[in-house]
Amino acid sequence: MIQTIPTTPIEGQKPGTSGLRKKTAQFRALRYLENFVQSIWTGIGGVAGKTLVLGGDGRAFNVDATQTILKMAAASGAAKVIVGQNGLLSTPAASNLIRTRGADGGIILSASHNPGGDDGDFGVKYNTANGGPAPESVTNAIFKASEAVTEYHILDSADLDLGALGTTTLGDMTVEVVDPVADYATLMEQLFDFDAIRALMTSGFTLRFDAMHAITGPYAREILVNRLGAPESAVMNATPLPDFGGGHPDPNPVWAHELMGLMMGDDAPDFGAASDGDGDRNMIVGRGTYVTPSDSLAVIAANAHVAPGYARGLAGVARSMPTSAALDRVAQARDLPCYATPTGWKFFGNLLDAGRATLCGEESAGTGSDHVREKDGLWAVLMWLNILAAKRLSVAEVMAAHWAEFGRNYYSRHDYEGVDKTAAESLIADLRAQLDKLADLPAGPLVVSEAEDFSYTDPVDGSVTAAQGIQIMFEGGARLVLRLSGTGTDGATLRVYMENFESADFGMDPQAALVDVIAAAEALAGIKTRLGRETPDVVT
Repeated sequence: MIQTIPTTPIEGQKPGTSGLRKKTAQFRALRYLENFVQSIWTGIGGVAGKTLVLGGDGRAFNVDATQTILKMAAASGAAKVIVGQNGLLSTPAASNLIRTRGADGGIILSASHNPGGDDGDFGVKYNTANGGPAPESVTNAIFKASEAVTEYHILDSADLDLGALGTTTLGDMTVEVVDPVADYATLMEQLFDFDAIRALMTSGFTLRFDAMHAITGPYAREILVNRLGAPESAVMNATPLPDFGGGHPDPNPVWAHELMGLMMGDDAPDFGAASDGDGDRNMIVGRGTYVTPSDSLAVIAANAHVAPGYARGLAGVARSMPTSAALDRVAQARDLPCYATPTGWKFFGNLLDAGRATLCGEESAGTGSDHVREKDGLWAVLMWLNILAAKRLSVAEVMAAHWAEFGRNYYSRHDYEGVDKTAAESLIADLRAQLDKLADLPAGPLVVSEAEDFSYTDPVDGSVTAAQGIQIMFEGGARLVLRLSGTGTDGATLRVYMENFESADFGMDPQAALVDVIAAAEALAGIKTRLGRETPDVVT
């Protein structure tokens, strides 16, 4: 029996760059999830007769939300929903299923790298038929629907057994429960030289992959252990938990401190890696060597041809604007088109769909290719393993060779988390108002050469996305970017990105190499005074 439940709009259900993220308790509140899901149906023109993919990263409320969404899809006439066993799917695996099964779209339940648990965060994101995050035209339609919703529809039915693989029905809708790992693992075998990686594994090579008690644990076990021959001990924190074991599933040196301590120790493995809550981000570490996401992207671009799936070469490459220009140097040397987009994976979608780019990446630990339409953490790990298997070099040796060929873009991001939202917005607004007056003016020890509020014109469809971050260039080539993050749920997060190119000295500590840019940032923005923070919360 279909129930029609009267409701009223709930303020603030505006999807960001990665869907709607709020506190878990807020999603659990009466009508909150139901209002937003009904708004998705309205915003995409209904789900009658459509096929959807559904799954999430296993954080608290994942199972309950999955059951609710299934019943709402059935009530609104969906023909079929393909759901991961026990409601689980990594974000790249969901993207792959949407694409390979010809689905009309999908819903991914995750707040990515944000903390989970009853006191943590939850998120709902709609992906379109290409497997990628909904573009702004769709998310705007969803938000508009959320401001006018008056009722939602849900099937009055018992919960389904999502632990049993196979096909069943929910009302008139077909529900197919699938192995969340199998199709994705098969795709990885098609892209990478598993024989070469297996040979590396039996040569004395050692690795640790930290799944951070998040979704990639089962994926890493199946691929790294079962298919590539790594020992069981190679996968750390492999069991997905609703609260990620009390940790913060963000693969960076601060939150993946257990792995970092191991990799910087005397008995470090040859290779270390980590992934985040929903499996779309990655961190790469060698013995005593941390690889920044920007450098990782550049190394992959320079060496992707060693993997069978990329032996044909790259059509082009793309990075988010705040990501370092290390990728640009590879692109110039390899005569590849190179694009800088706003932050948010959805901006890569048109480039990938149009065949203009094969490889994309963000400095926030997201890397991927045209195999799906999401960033993909385990894919990046396998690409690195394929590169190491082909070159038979250590991670440190790969980086040294890369910098010797292309030079080094010293780069760092300073995050000021949970700051007062009004103060952070005022800081950005005041700096934005000065941009046209900054050229040729001193900023601490540096002199500004150019300043802009980054705007992007999509080369495929001509759409314009403005106000995407303040970008300041200095005489001598250094660069500074400031922007507010759209992924947090407490206050605001100010991200400050600093970069400086070096053609000869590659052994400096990045913070020392960037000391002048750090001083320029403070001189221009007054972060310490305006936000009341002496130091950033996270430095990567």
